[in-house]
Amino acid sequence: MIIRIITIFPEMCTSFLDYGNLKRSVNSGKVEISLHDLRNYSLDKNRTVDDTPFGGGPGMVMKPEPFFNCVELLSKEENNKPFVILTSPQGKVLDQSLVEKLKENEVIYILCGRYEGVDNRVSEHLVDEEISVGDYILSGGEIPAMTIADSIVRLIPGVLGSKNSADHDTFSEKYQRKLKGPVYTRPQNYKGFKVPEVLLSGDHKQIEEWRKLESNKRSFLRRPDLINE
Repeated sequence: MIIRIITIFPEMCTSFLDYGNLKRSVNSGKVEISLHDLRNYSLDKNRTVDDTPFGGGPGMVMKPEPFFNCVELLSKEENNKPFVILTSPQGKVLDQSLVEKLKENEVIYILCGRYEGVDNRVSEHLVDEEISVGDYILSGGEIPAMTIADSIVRLIPGVLGSKNSADHDTFSEKYQRKLKGPVYTRPQNYKGFKVPEVLLSGDHKQIEEWRKLESNKRSFLRRPDLINE
C-alpha cells in the first residue's frame, strides 16, 4: 500500500512516522508513506497556496491549482489510480467500517485542508471522499491525516504484533461494531481491586460469553447509539 500526505506543513507529520505502527509498517516494507509539501506545486514564485474568498468573508481559502497539480503529477508515477481523500469537517465521519473500506485501496492520497477551507472545485472534481474525524474544528488536516493513516495501516496483516489484535478491537465485527469490554492484566489483586474470577477460570467459552455481555453493557451505558446499529 502507498499513502501520500499532501500538506503545507509536512514537518507536522514527520514525528508521527517515527513511532509505533506507522514506523513499523514502513520499516517492514508493507506500506510506503510519503509527505509532500503543497507549496512546491504552486504556480508562482511566492509558492502561494491560498487567497481571499469570492463573495467576501473572513480568512483565506486554499487555492485549487496546487492540489490539482500535485495529484496529477504524483499520480503519473503510480501503477494504480490513487483514491483521493480530503480532510474536512464536512466530510463523512471516520469509523471502523469506513477504515476497512479504505484499506482495500492500493494507493491513497490524503489532502490536508486549512484556513477557511479548500476551494470547492477540489472536492467536486479531484477528491473521491471527504473525511471528518469528528464534529469539531482543528487548525488543519494534518492530525486527521495521520489518524486516517494509522487506522488503515494497523489493519494490514503483519503490522500489529499479533495477527488477531485488530479483530478484537472496539468497533470490530467481533463485537458487532460495539465497544470492547473491560480488560485486565497482572497483578490479580491490586489495592483490593480484583480481576473478575471468570477471566481466571480457563473456561474459554465462559470467558467469551462474559466479554460479549460486558461489551453490550459498556456500549449501552457509554454509547447507546451503537446498540441498534
